[in-house]
Amino acid sequence: MRKLIIPLIALAAVAAATPRILKRAFAPPVREVHDEPDDYDLAGTDVWINGPNGKRLHGWWIPVDRPAPAVIVLHGWGGNSADMLPIGPGLADSGFHVLFLDARKHGLSDDEDFMSMPRFTEDLRTAIGMVLDRDDVTGIGVIGHSVGAAASIYAASLDDRIDAVVAVAPFAHAEEMMRRNFPFPAPMTWAILEIVERMIGHDYDDFAPRYRISEVTAPVMLMHGDADAVIPVEDSIELHERLPGSELLVVPGGMHADFTPFRPYFSTVDAFLRRHLLEASEHEAPTPSAL
Repeated sequence: MRKLIIPLIALAAVAAATPRILKRAFAPPVREVHDEPDDYDLAGTDVWINGPNGKRLHGWWIPVDRPAPAVIVLHGWGGNSADMLPIGPGLADSGFHVLFLDARKHGLSDDEDFMSMPRFTEDLRTAIGMVLDRDDVTGIGVIGHSVGAAASIYAASLDDRIDAVVAVAPFAHAEEMMRRNFPFPAPMTWAILEIVERMIGHDYDDFAPRYRISEVTAPVMLMHGDADAVIPVEDSIELHERLPGSELLVVPGGMHADFTPFRPYFSTVDAFLRRHLLEASEHEAPTPSAL
């Protein structure tokens, strides 16, 4: 009996310790925030948002001097809001307020025990509430990259406050994306994915863009580099096919984290957002009655 009990105790100890080990092993890399809005001639101010689990979310708020839609920009896994600042000047010139958001455990936001795509979504929806509380905000657009892109699609499937979505390099399904990128044997990968699913508290299918995008009623632009080795362009092609009326922009030579090949297409993103945020709000404005 003792020979049986000791291995069982050891196995139970390993099972109990595994989530803690995985939380450390799969924590996003901590990267210093080097750039600030001033580096891009943007007049930005730090804002702090009371987020989920009592954590504070950091963002840079770039306002325009009149009532206008706001665009919330959300980075990818291990990134931060500074990564996304290069798109700021174009958005500001187009007449949008802009919020560059740090998800929990990223950038200057508070630490968290672990992060996941649903938690990115929670942070995004919290930021939407803060932005819409402002009297000078007339609508909401979202730009997300990678995990932030998938979170944007998930959020838009749940939240009709979002008026337009630009998803840059989204994955179609988190489990498939992790399987492609894990350097482990298949049985170990299966076990890790099972434990991660329990840690997240959601079935992978529940928040997969593959199944959520058909629930999005806001206009969607999908943008993906054809040289992306982390999330293949086929994921965005699939999502485009699953949402009739969505727009797909494939960037030649575009990789996953290098935005240089994407720069010539920033104006296309601005035009999409102007069409669905600025022009739509102008059309919906009530006509003044004759005096």
